[in-house]
Amino acid sequence: MTDSKGRPTPKRSETQRRRTGPVAPPPTNRKEAAKRLREQQAAGRARPGSRGSAASGRSMLPRDAGPVRGRVRDLVDGRRNLGGLLLPIALLLVLAQFSGNRQAQSLSFALWLATVVAVGLDLFGTGLRIRKDLRGAFPDEGKLRGHIGYGLLRTTVIRRFRQPAPAVPRGSLF
Repeated sequence: MTDSKGRPTPKRSETQRRRTGPVAPPPTNRKEAAKRLREQQAAGRARPGSRGSAASGRSMLPRDAGPVRGRVRDLVDGRRNLGGLLLPIALLLVLAQFSGNRQAQSLSFALWLATVVAVGLDLFGTGLRIRKDLRGAFPDEGKLRGHIGYGLLRTTVIRRFRQPAPAVPRGSLF
């Protein structure tokens, strides 16, 4: 019998023949079942990270795939960005707050404000550069807003923690 998928449903014996490896015995108690579930979930969580670090388009997460996103990644990764300073400066601000020293607190807060303003200006300029480059490289691409947002979000991540990993050396563009 054929259904909407365009091919007949395979018989159970055919499906069982295609399976590889032995079937694991059922868990004997709740504790063992929970342990297996945790292991399966950990294996599932490990997979996307390893896929995202690969360079091939087939193994990337859908949000990172495509030639436009690749171009945006190269544009962002190929230049020095101030966005990566946000997290370390925020950590400095928190440490200064715990120190109890009023002078250190006010100095770190002033540094934080200056960093936020500088990063905001850098993000604005980066957004304009990404838009201009994508308009030239992909004139048929309709909406660029999502691609620009993707690039600006990637700008604020510390380079070492970006996924997929940067493919171009820092300072090679712009």
